[in-house]
Amino acid sequence: MAASMARTCRYLSRHGSCILPRRTNVCFTLRSKFHCSSPAHNGLLFSLNKRGILKDSFPEDAAQDRLPRLLKSGAQTVYCGFDPTADSLHVGNLLAIIGLLHFRSAGHHVLAVLGGATAQIGDPSGKTSERERLSADAVEANTRSIRESIHRIFTNHELHFQDSSRKMGTVTVLNNLSWYKDWGVVGFLSEAGRHFRMGTMLSRHSVQSRLKGADGMSLTEFTYQVFQAYDFHHLNQIYGCKIQLGGTDQLGNVMSGHEYIHKVSGEEVYGLTIPLVTSSVGDKLGKTAGNAVWLNRDKTSPFELYQFFLRQPDASVEGHLKLFTFLPLAEVERLMEQQRADPGKRLAHKRLAAEVTKLVHGKEGLESAKRCTNALYHSSVQALEEMSDEELQELFREAPFHELLLEPGTTVIDACRRVSAIPEGPRGYQMVLEGAVWINHRRTDNPEQVLIPKLHILSNGLTLFRVGKRNFYIIKWLSL
Repeated sequence: MAASMARTCRYLSRHGSCILPRRTNVCFTLRSKFHCSSPAHNGLLFSLNKRGILKDSFPEDAAQDRLPRLLKSGAQTVYCGFDPTADSLHVGNLLAIIGLLHFRSAGHHVLAVLGGATAQIGDPSGKTSERERLSADAVEANTRSIRESIHRIFTNHELHFQDSSRKMGTVTVLNNLSWYKDWGVVGFLSEAGRHFRMGTMLSRHSVQSRLKGADGMSLTEFTYQVFQAYDFHHLNQIYGCKIQLGGTDQLGNVMSGHEYIHKVSGEEVYGLTIPLVTSSVGDKLGKTAGNAVWLNRDKTSPFELYQFFLRQPDASVEGHLKLFTFLPLAEVERLMEQQRADPGKRLAHKRLAAEVTKLVHGKEGLESAKRCTNALYHSSVQALEEMSDEELQELFREAPFHELLLEPGTTVIDACRRVSAIPEGPRGYQMVLEGAVWINHRRTDNPEQVLIPKLHILSNGLTLFRVGKRNFYIIKWLSL
């Protein structure tokens, strides 16, 4: 075991968490038991439960005694899986990553498993219809992108949030395609299939809900729980992994893994689930719902991520501080007291947005988000001058971006017409006269005004035009 851990690589990768209703007859809600006074409960699980990160455990008595004692006995190995069904993870997956970060900070070893194989099958959990099939090339490209993203988040956590005096566990990134690519169908079914019972598989909530639907469920989707169960078994045998972390809708798959391992090797393993991350109206955040806030910059900029958390409802901010940040709970409470004393300052919202943005995009990403915020909402010309081309294009994602030669004598009306910001002819000229055009947050009403450096053209060679309230145009001026 020690030798295999020494061979593990340092940084992690997998797709995220999903969710499903709690089965009170087979799983055990952590919150009720962790209010006990037993010394065994004064550990990591108790802390994560107080933050709201953990929801259920399996088997039902695991959280009460056996699992806390296992974690106290020495460094354990925890895994969480992420199917690369898109080229980026999203905020709905972030809580699963944060769960892994907490385990790593406590000295436990972390396995992040990217489902290069299972992404081609499709997890039916929480879905009303079958996923569109992905090609092997698409899955491989998604896997590379997500691997880089998770590596970045773990690096940011270590640089900006981790207490250097505490010894962290290792992080290993795996792709489950590596242990399936040499299997044949007959061999896999002969080896693994005989340990699964149809009645048990059919009873899973994810299966039952789909079988009742108009489209039913394909054999491919039905076998997903077999592959996830085998993943857990493989990780248990090779890495000594005894704990699986996943979204609440993964409970059925966790149970399948536990049952399979118990039949094959008799090993005792455990599952922990995290809650569903929802929007302000209660919808699940994710790809399927179409409301994903992505963790890759090219899909959701640091500014957009910052604003997403800054705009959370007042009723959600305390819970989000506990879930998505590493602030001590006492500090969260102090922030909330300050917020209640002066709600207008929105101190808790700002701290939440800053902490999450720094975790996902680092200090540079947070600084970028603040520059964009000042440029857009506080009309800061200085912030505009400090912004890069990339930041401007992120901030005004829908705005046309033009690179133009700056010819001597170029006027306001010339520039507006060259980027088609106003109509041709007298109507466009009249719009400028009426003050409908803003340049770098300043209203202009002189169409014949020659563009002046440092006023109309910023020191970074950029000009931001706004026509009306929402129509932006960005010009990068090139000198003759």
